[in-house]
Amino acid sequence: MPIRPTLYRASWLFPVTSSPIRGGALLVDESGSIAAVGPAESVPVPDGAEVVELGDAALIPGLVNVHGHPELAAFRGLLEDLPFHEWIPTLIRAKRGAALTPDEYDIAARWSCIEAIAAGITTIAATEDSGAALGALREAGLRGVVYREVFGAEPGVARTALAGLLAKVEAMRRHETDRVRVGISPHAPYTVSDELFRLTGEYALAEGLPIAIHTAEAAAETELIARGTGPFADWLQRAGVATPPRGRSTIELLDRTGVLRARPLLIHCVQIDRDDIARIAAAGARIAHCPIANARLGHGIAPLVEIREAGIDVGLGTDSVASNNRLDLLEEARVAQLMQRARLRDARLLPADELLRLATIDGARALGLDDRIGSLEVGKDADLCAIALDGAHLMPCHDPVAAIFHAARAPDVRLTVAAGRILYRAGRVLSLDADALRPGLEEMARRLAAARFGCGTANPET
Repeated sequence: MPIRPTLYRASWLFPVTSSPIRGGALLVDESGSIAAVGPAESVPVPDGAEVVELGDAALIPGLVNVHGHPELAAFRGLLEDLPFHEWIPTLIRAKRGAALTPDEYDIAARWSCIEAIAAGITTIAATEDSGAALGALREAGLRGVVYREVFGAEPGVARTALAGLLAKVEAMRRHETDRVRVGISPHAPYTVSDELFRLTGEYALAEGLPIAIHTAEAAAETELIARGTGPFADWLQRAGVATPPRGRSTIELLDRTGVLRARPLLIHCVQIDRDDIARIAAAGARIAHCPIANARLGHGIAPLVEIREAGIDVGLGTDSVASNNRLDLLEEARVAQLMQRARLRDARLLPADELLRLATIDGARALGLDDRIGSLEVGKDADLCAIALDGAHLMPCHDPVAAIFHAARAPDVRLTVAAGRILYRAGRVLSLDADALRPGLEEMARRLAAARFGCGTANPET
């Protein structure tokens, strides 16, 4: 659909791959591409173009969320204060107990898209069992990759699990678009056997599919892989699954089974050492860094500085609201910096301009999309957002890029645009109807609370 040419002006414009522009302007053409970027006086207004004056705001590329679970919107606040080896089975029991339908997962995924759009996020890498994000991203006007999950901890079910995955993926691929792709996700080492890892890696390579894996997330996972013991081993053994040691580490396991050859997006990577980092770098695999979810679930702090120093492409992910509670990539970047400075006791690490890269061009590169998005350059798709710089909590603004990541939050986003289409403006999401979705989300939440706590509210004591 043709887009009206639009000129955006802001007090600051951050192309990311070139120097900031004070008093900048950006022109979007009728194809939704960036036609011009520069000082406001150097970018003329074409005949018939709309002019959007953003005032005291920073215009930056649309934020890239490299890991989320849009289908889990109704789980916000439902799984608090659980250790990870209890968090996972509790999530599974609540999903099964509530008997959520495909239509309800569609509602949840769309609700997540509303939250993301209002937070300046224009790209989401969605890892899901339902695949609901495919339709949600398309309807919302967002960009992304939908990684369809597959499970099978027992080696004997690997081929059956793969056959089921193939059928689901082929059905989804009929609905791919230029901006929303389909991938696969063998979920994690505690739910996927070595044989299923091998088969899914071969499938991804043969079909050219993106692949994502929850990797080296928790100490309980490491204990399972290296020694065949611990709470995940106990859980699997109760289900009749043997748990022999499978490798030195999760990364070694993925290397041995051939999955690393598919250059997967490795989600979390908290429990990794220098040997693991070297293997990841050698394979050209990518990493999704989710510092808040990692901290809230007690996993620890991933070695982000060492990962970046090794030349590995890494972007920021919020994970789901079940483990994070908010889809706020600005906060994610700030917490990433704070944790690395605290871990390494160095106040110079990850200055604000590097946080801007992590949230934009680095995330785009981790998803293989940096030729189209992640920076404000002529010829790229017009994915962008504007962040207010005039709030009381943002003034005085001595350093606007520092203000973006250390004072601003998602509610300070003033405008969100994807492929030239305005999705959020004047405090309102334009591509989805929150009022129409709200009753369905509330019904899901009621049933999930009943399944989780045996009652109709989210409070186990009522």
